[in-house]
Amino acid sequence: MFLGEYNPNITEGSRIALPKKLREQIVSDDIVLAKGFEKCVLLYEKQDWAEKVEKQVENLKDQVKRSDLERYLFTSASEASVDSQGRLVIPTPLKEFAGIKSETAVIGVGDHIEIWDKDTWVSHLEEITNGLSQTNSFK
Repeated sequence: MFLGEYNPNITEGSRIALPKKLREQIVSDDIVLAKGFEKCVLLYEKQDWAEKVEKQVENLKDQVKRSDLERYLFTSASEASVDSQGRLVIPTPLKEFAGIKSETAVIGVGDHIEIWDKDTWVSHLEEITNGLSQTNSFK
């Protein structure tokens, strides 16, 4: 399970070093990077990506929506690998989609990892916190 928030920087060549605690949870070096539904990059292990997409697509009964979801998910996806130092390259279209500059927020979200521009994440987290504080409480 991927947990936590980390703030690695993007280096020259659009490389990012995955935090060790997240990297240790990745079983395979084969991963998939794709657009999130918010302005972030999703990172899944390849097998988990395939299962997640299949589940999302088969839940849609409307063929047009199903086709649109497949287009969104597959056209933005890119196979990648983690090198021996735990780094990966974020493709330019994904980096631009998420507005990632140099500072990032890499967050563990249970079954996947999300890579955000740090400022965008801070703002989004504030929205999440405000929304949840009005409707829920942990007891």
